[in-house]
Amino acid sequence: MRPLLTGLANIVLLLANTLILIGPLLLIALAKLVLPGQSARDTCSRGVMWVAEFWAENCKRIFALLTPTHWDIRGNAELRRDRSYLVISNHQSWVDIPALVQAFNRRTPYFKFFLKQQLIWVPFLGLAFWALDYPFMKRYSKAFLDKNPHMKGKDLEITKAACEKFKRLPVTVVNYLEGTRFTAAKRAQQQSPYRYLLKPKAGGVAFVLSTLGEQIDAVLDVTLVYPGKQVPGFWALLSGQVPKVIMDIQTLELDPALYQGDYENDPAFRLQVQDWVSDLWLAKDKRIEQLRSENHD
Repeated sequence: MRPLLTGLANIVLLLANTLILIGPLLLIALAKLVLPGQSARDTCSRGVMWVAEFWAENCKRIFALLTPTHWDIRGNAELRRDRSYLVISNHQSWVDIPALVQAFNRRTPYFKFFLKQQLIWVPFLGLAFWALDYPFMKRYSKAFLDKNPHMKGKDLEITKAACEKFKRLPVTVVNYLEGTRFTAAKRAQQQSPYRYLLKPKAGGVAFVLSTLGEQIDAVLDVTLVYPGKQVPGFWALLSGQVPKVIMDIQTLELDPALYQGDYENDPAFRLQVQDWVSDLWLAKDKRIEQLRSENHD
């Protein structure tokens, strides 16, 4: 009964937090949409970020009040809000997102994900995502490009144009290289060479680097571990059944050579990025094993 009550209380408070703050966020978003002048729009962007950070901080307070989860966060002491970061993380659960909030909110610029362009048409959320400067990606399929070769590279140009605003404001971009949440079944299906990870997709991070490389001050290599035999779902967090979450954060310098090339058309450059990703993933797999053994998992 206690987990059920805890979960319901969390849902009520998190929903109230969202409903109260979505109004001011959308009002600032509308002002950003209609106000003339780049300076006014940048001011609105800062206002939207402030609302989003306040919302996230309230979520942290709610979890601290109602749940016993210990957030064991290592390596975020030197982060700064005036720098831009690329976050690379393994992906296991919907709990990963609250974990990112715990680690980075008000320590780095409010984090962003690359979104599919269709999401901009979702009522309310699309406007909120636009106001938060989430980059909307327009990706063309291989079949489409085969029929329309003149469109090759246009998706990257569109996304680069959408990311021009990051030259004016710091940003934290999150990229899950596995592309989906890890499960033992997916690992077996992929025949992944890693014990705790799926195969990483170098193309996704190459896309981010080619778009934002010059704006990225450092790479934050995040390793998430949930001690225990099972990876918890979001309900487990809401109902107070996640005793501990470990987040190991390592700050890496970004080699300019990783974004000064053509990933799609240059095989040597593509291999260079893939080798870099492979080295990251080998080290991360060993780090997960070490963290799990330290916690007697």
